Amino acid sequence: MSSTPLPRAFFDRPSHEVAPDLLGRVLVHGPVAVRLTEVEAYGGPGEDPAAHTYRGRTPRNAVMFGPPGHLYVYFTYGMHFCANLVCLPEGSGSAVLLRAGEVVEGVEVARARRSGARSAARPVPDRDLARGPARLAVALGLAREHNGLDAVLEGSPAGRPHASAAVLEGTPPAPALVRSGPRTGISTAKDVPWRFWIDGDPTVSPYRAHVPRRRNSAATSVGEAPSS
Repeated sequence: MSSTPLPRAFFDRPSHEVAPDLLGRVLVHGPVAVRLTEVEAYGGPGEDPAAHTYRGRTPRNAVMFGPPGHLYVYFTYGMHFCANLVCLPEGSGSAVLLRAGEVVEGVEVARARRSGARSAARPVPDRDLARGPARLAVALGLAREHNGLDAVLEGSPAGRPHASAAVLEGTPPAPALVRSGPRTGISTAKDVPWRFWIDGDPTVSPYRAHVPRRRNSAATSVGEAPSS
């Protein structure tokens, strides 16, 4: 598995092109590293009604309008954080949601973060450590304070002395193993096939169609901008 960091130019492309290329790449944050197995792309303002940026820039989504390769971390449903990687040039407002992956480094740290009050007699199975966007964020230790964190190491010395996050080349899957389909749990643009995953990988999360909920706040994924 290659530990070479991906350059910023990798992310300076449309999100639906970056997304499938992220499969098999490794996101490192502190002691934990996750090989990405499932992602979703979200477009820009006025283009993708499922994206947080559909209605333009706000304090909440401002990081999505920043330079490519930065982490956009947001809070949803009053209980979960989800992590995304910003795409396209500054000012564009596009990102890829990181939906699932395999913990390849720092397994015990990730397990401790995910277990919480769970009994030590019933540890979280390896395949479930980062299986789903909220679980992935917990396993990597990503929260509100990491919103805007740069995940590109260009210009930094060897290793990670000046950055606490990085996306490494990893081992991309064979093209024949890359699948695409509708995005999970969104009510608008729900048939756009911008969810990408590695076929047969046990860490990929199950697909769930949108189920209407009675609430006023923004919903899941990078999608579902507030209605007011």
